[in-house]
Amino acid sequence: MGEWSVLSALLDKVQSHSTVVGKVWMSVLFLFRIFILAAGVDNIWGDEHSNMECNTKTVGCKNACYDKSFPMSHTRYWVLQILFVSTPTLMYLGHVLMVIRRENKLRRRVEQKLGKNGMARAPKYSDEKGKVQLKGVLLASYMMQLLFKILFEVAFIVGQYYLYGFITMPVKITFNEYPCPQVNCYISRPTEKTIFIIFMLAMSILSATLNIVEMFHLIISKMKYLIEMDRQYDMTNEVTDRTIIRALMKLQEYLYDQPHSQEDLRPIALSLVSGWKDKGVLLELE
Repeated sequence: MGEWSVLSALLDKVQSHSTVVGKVWMSVLFLFRIFILAAGVDNIWGDEHSNMECNTKTVGCKNACYDKSFPMSHTRYWVLQILFVSTPTLMYLGHVLMVIRRENKLRRRVEQKLGKNGMARAPKYSDEKGKVQLKGVLLASYMMQLLFKILFEVAFIVGQYYLYGFITMPVKITFNEYPCPQVNCYISRPTEKTIFIIFMLAMSILSATLNIVEMFHLIISKMKYLIEMDRQYDMTNEVTDRTIIRALMKLQEYLYDQPHSQEDLRPIALSLVSGWKDKGVLLELE
């Protein structure tokens, strides 16, 4: 388990910068994949090559049968899968830490300039506690790492089928190639290995599903936010338009009553009023 400690520590830092679904994905990765793979793989698999028994003593037949049936060890394949699937998340963590560091510098600069009655751009993505908000480039980065995790999961699921050609571990493997025709090799603990293969495959499907759900959740949430912002913008514009129209109507009434000495104000007022003729509430000034 010690070899997984560094990866686990890094992935644990991502939890505070992830959504609820992302935290569930982390739990699935830690408890049901890394922990079980590290704890149970040696007892169930062990040395697959040594435990395989064949009905021939011909030199090289056992090696050829094993290599034909298992181009790559299941355990090494799953370790490689976890590393690939974790890489986009680690890259996102690096982006988050870079943003937090940059905005902490910006925050200190803001405090210094405010002390000197100056002005500075405020931090955009993080608060004083280092909590980031998923928006802008951070949201894009988060969505990209979700997309790559989905692609890696699907690729490894398909790759497992093409590498081994079976989901359940067969009890006997028949090797028919020269120089070992009709050689039968028997695998140890096939039932336990079948359960393990199905479990890891189910975890891969669950992981990909969680990433898809999280991606759609973020897309829908962003769409709802944009729709709400657009609605509030329209309401604000409507209120602003009414206020300006009332002011211009007052101005129009005022200009009718002004003495000739105030004629220098009329060109400015006329240009303002003419810009709002399309509202259908202003009259032509004579």
